[in-house]
Amino acid sequence: MSDQLRLAEVQDLASLRKFVTQTLCSRYELKENAFPMTEQVLRRGDAPCGIHFCLHGPRAVRFSAIWEADQNRLFFYGERGERIKKTQIPHSISLNTLACSK
Repeated sequence: MSDQLRLAEVQDLASLRKFVTQTLCSRYELKENAFPMTEQVLRRGDAPCGIHFCLHGPRAVRFSAIWEADQNRLFFYGERGERIKKTQIPHSISLNTLACSK
């Protein structure tokens, strides 16, 4: 399945989370759901503005993605913090579910 096909399916936070997992696992040849992923809501003042995803891979290696909600973009980062990919999400994702998260 190509990134574009999966990207077209990203319409909510659950599918965004799955897309991030698939993209990072595919890039680094990891088995999906074999490693934990954490999330942290990013805020500007009191308002949520995105999510930081962190996939905790083998040997304490971390791979990250940042979803920038206002521009609806995903930035993927490698284990050394270098940006490896930028992706525009075609469907708007609601931040309402993040408003309650801390």
